[in-house]
Amino acid sequence: MSTQIFGLPGLKGTDHIGFTVPNLEEAVDFFVNVIGCEAFYELGPFKADDDWMETHLNVDRSAVMKRLKFLRCGFGSNFEIFEYEARDQNRCLPKNSDVGGHHLALYVEDINASIAYLVSKGIRVLGEPTVRTTGPSAGQSWVYFLAPWGMQLELVSYPYGKGYESACERRLWHPAHPEQ
Repeated sequence: MSTQIFGLPGLKGTDHIGFTVPNLEEAVDFFVNVIGCEAFYELGPFKADDDWMETHLNVDRSAVMKRLKFLRCGFGSNFEIFEYEARDQNRCLPKNSDVGGHHLALYVEDINASIAYLVSKGIRVLGEPTVRTTGPSAGQSWVYFLAPWGMQLELVSYPYGKGYESACERRLWHPAHPEQ
């Protein structure tokens, strides 16, 4: 039984998150051998001789999707990782404060063990964990880190829940409790 009363008909959740990287081999290696994702299948190359790329993907009509690969990351969303070649390609990563800025947040059970692991792999961790003790995010710890090509990621952990949970019945989706 669905509790949804508005929005997209039949919405069940997020199927995948797609992002473009400068080098697919490097990205897949990082996500599989450092993060622990599981690689599935690859497609490409794809180039259209008409306006298909522009019409369907909002990229330059001459862009080439060199390759893409699907990965599964634990019990969360799948990743669709692209490598493009385009004459108008912006190769600068946005900051979180930029329009289009973004990060991928990965839930971990032990944030300190995860930080130590990333550091042992030569991954740049940005500062120390932020620990929330009050407010709706009380109980949550988080810290950002960078992929080898500069993409922003976050470790987040709240093994005993978050502060907001005491004031309402509904819960944000959580990898450890996907049925909620």
